[in-house]
Amino acid sequence: MWNDLLPIGRDAGSHGYRRYAWTGADADCREWFKAQATTRGLAYEVDRNGNQWAWLGDPAAGDAVVTGSHLDSVPDGGAFDGPLGVVSSLAALDELRARGAEFTRPLAITNFGDEEGARFGLACVGSRLTAGQLTAAKARELRDADGITLAHAMERAGYDPEAIGADPERLARIGAFVELHVEQGRALDISGDPVGVASAIWPHGRWRFDFRGEANHAGTTRLEDRRDPMLTYADTVLAAREQARLAGALATFGKVAVEPNGVNAIPSLVRGWLDSRAADEATLARVVAGVERAARDSGERSGIGVDVTRESFTPVVEFEHGLRDRLAGLLADDDGRPAPVLPTGAGHDAGILSAAIPTAMLFVRNPTGISHSPAEAADEDDCLAGVTALADVLEGLACR
Repeated sequence: MWNDLLPIGRDAGSHGYRRYAWTGADADCREWFKAQATTRGLAYEVDRNGNQWAWLGDPAAGDAVVTGSHLDSVPDGGAFDGPLGVVSSLAALDELRARGAEFTRPLAITNFGDEEGARFGLACVGSRLTAGQLTAAKARELRDADGITLAHAMERAGYDPEAIGADPERLARIGAFVELHVEQGRALDISGDPVGVASAIWPHGRWRFDFRGEANHAGTTRLEDRRDPMLTYADTVLAAREQARLAGALATFGKVAVEPNGVNAIPSLVRGWLDSRAADEATLARVVAGVERAARDSGERSGIGVDVTRESFTPVVEFEHGLRDRLAGLLADDDGRPAPVLPTGAGHDAGILSAAIPTAMLFVRNPTGISHSPAEAADEDDCLAGVTALADVLEGLACR
């Protein structure tokens, strides 16, 4: 399975993945998922929001156990973020069948659409729509860098954008959702454990900073006469790093757009996107407020207009304690020591769904700690340990 999926959407230059929502690479991933479901005799369906489902047992019976993740990527992302969870879910089902497990609850494997938000700027679109955390009207108007709306992209891919929206009936049929994911950090590598259980997801969000100055000639305009928004942007990037350091939080400007974007032109507009995360919402609010204050102070000194727009926000997610503790117990070692429980700063579909249904997450060790990069990695033995752990969890939840 892994070898079949590996080449899809891989860039020959960077060796990273560019599997963006509703593109050709995304369509190839979807076909791969459908083929895997069909091969296993699972009932395949696509819901109103473009999420894919593969069912063992009657979907209408209720109290289903669901597992899976996503197949899309960030720009030049790694091979494991998302796909490891989907591949491991299919492999865990194979393992349970090999054990002769008898299922007492329906089981589903899912591929949630547009989790990374790389194309339209909003993460977890498929799960947000399903959970009613994103309105259909707002989703249809999301645009990519070329001005193409999500609605148009879905239509071109053969899906109906008029059908999208909250899906409470589907969520009501799910008793538990467990997502396996490669760890995006080195906690497990440091502790020496191949697999861990998530305790919580830090609150996080994305903010767009617009710095407005005056375009002019780079070769003729005196430094004293310039209203250069790039300088204010640079001050703000440094301020974000300092605010995060002081608060024990995270703040990153990872995307920037410049107009007119000429080598010999002073910009008229610099637009930067801030990603910030912290252990609690009060700290996160304090960090973002500090960054915005620094941006406005710098802009005032230089005659630069500053506008700040919050594009997305996800509050702290505490995974359902009973389910979390049950997973840690199911994965206890031979000495009875429960699996390690650790928090994460990364958002996931499991976090979105946690407001509506009991959810939990398993992490597989990442020896480098690197993620959202072609250097993202996991050892085969750890991946196989993740499959076994997920199979044990599913057996404990859905089988006799």
